[in-house]
Amino acid sequence: MQHDEALEQEPEMTAMQNKSEEDAGSGQKALLKRLAPVVVVIAGLALGYIRGWHEYLSFSMLVESREMLLAFVAENLILAAFGYIAVYIVAVAFSFPGASLLTIGGGFMFGWLLGGSLTAIAAPIGASIIYLVAKSAVGDFLVNMMKKNAGPRIKQLAEGFEEDAFNYLLIIRLAPVFPFWVINIAPAIFNVPLRTYFTATAIGILPGTFAYAFLGQGIDSVIEAQQAAGAELSVSDLVTPQITAAFVVLAVVAMIPTVIKKIRARRAAAL
Repeated sequence: MQHDEALEQEPEMTAMQNKSEEDAGSGQKALLKRLAPVVVVIAGLALGYIRGWHEYLSFSMLVESREMLLAFVAENLILAAFGYIAVYIVAVAFSFPGASLLTIGGGFMFGWLLGGSLTAIAAPIGASIIYLVAKSAVGDFLVNMMKKNAGPRIKQLAEGFEEDAFNYLLIIRLAPVFPFWVINIAPAIFNVPLRTYFTATAIGILPGTFAYAFLGQGIDSVIEAQQAAGAELSVSDLVTPQITAAFVVLAVVAMIPTVIKKIRARRAAAL
């Protein structure tokens, strides 16, 4: 009898073992699928640095290539515009440094209006790609762990997104106190909806985008003047205190709805 029972239980145990192995295999496949976009971004970033592509996003390269760039745009405006959008999207999606320089370059090549408009199209798309990559790799466990062990600046981000994601993201886009790539990734970690993220990003970057594009439009004369004087020019030389002050004012204006909302909430709680 015991032998017969053992024979009957053996198929059941084998089936359970096979199911367990299948579940483990499915879990590994799901993990690999979730991490695949992150691996692609890291690999692309590493390849870019190994091949020296990041050097093309330098201010010195813009200075050296400005005549060639202007000639190419004059002869191939549509191709140059689409090429600029593609390069900008890739640079932001792979978190290459130099978004501000690209925006200046757009203003230099296309003028402040067209250059700013092209950047306003490309930047939210690139930012949304890296947002989706980060969101695919982040699980609830990692989010909870980061909230518990995060430093004060990350906790500040988390609290801001939880209270009012749209207005908070709009504020830090208008006057970025955090690096651009951090603002691209943090909303994904703290579960900001894609629609909210895209809309706040598209609106929030507009003032800075057109300000930097305006700087780029007049950069050629500045470069020539600096070269004639034998001085070197850097991006920081183009960013005036007036522009910095304007960004701060815009951020304060963007904070007004959030402040009003908090005041109303406190009054309602006091009643």
